[in-house]
Amino acid sequence: MIIKGLKINYKTLGGGKPLLILHGWGSKSDNWQKVGEMLAEKNMKVIIPDLPGFGQSDKPSTAWNLDDYCDFVEELVKILNLDKFYLLGHSFGGALTVKCGLKFPEKIDKLFLVSAACFRKKSLKNKLFRFISKFFNIKPFFLRKLFYRKSDYLSVEGIMKEIYLKIIKQDLSDILSKVQIPTVIIWGEKDDVTPIKQGRLIKEKIQGSRLRQGFGGQAKLEIIPNVGHDLNSKTPEKLAEVISKNL
Repeated sequence: MIIKGLKINYKTLGGGKPLLILHGWGSKSDNWQKVGEMLAEKNMKVIIPDLPGFGQSDKPSTAWNLDDYCDFVEELVKILNLDKFYLLGHSFGGALTVKCGLKFPEKIDKLFLVSAACFRKKSLKNKLFRFISKFFNIKPFFLRKLFYRKSDYLSVEGIMKEIYLKIIKQDLSDILSKVQIPTVIIWGEKDDVTPIKQGRLIKEKIQGSRLRQGFGGQAKLEIIPNVGHDLNSKTPEKLAEVISKNL
């Protein structure tokens, strides 16, 4: 499949009501294979693309931000002729899911935000990291320990470094209250990448808009005990169970 001049790899599992899954940063569709297979057994048509720059899909030629990725997803939805589908995003894909839910809400029945990385408030640590990343081409081990548990920036090359720096600047705090689609928020109890308090805050912001402004989404928070950020790989059975019961 070619979208925006890029060769895009994706997989489709099962048949029935469509569920589009957007993976996290540094991940790929293969990492959602088990979850997809289990949901396909529940009469779901599960579609999992390798987002541009990941897996077997081409990298963008310019430094994309969340809005560019959202434009990509919108084009993917048109090409696949999806209408009234479920949209799930994990981590970086969760932030992208929020953006898509605001751009074309009429096509989406429900959002699933799995450990969604929606909050990117600037901190002294992040400012220092960006400074070092911009002016120095060094990769010492202590930077890995100091800044990011998974070394997201240090693990990519070329244009993906520029994309990463753009992505981590985009905080969604001010737009979560505009979500009008029913939303299921799924979090690992021991998540140390996007702490559980972020899941609770997302629920508060989405649900609170309904009370303050007379509109907004319905939000439900599901917490999976004794697991961290990578729910799809560490506990795929439980994650699939929580998703399927909320469809």
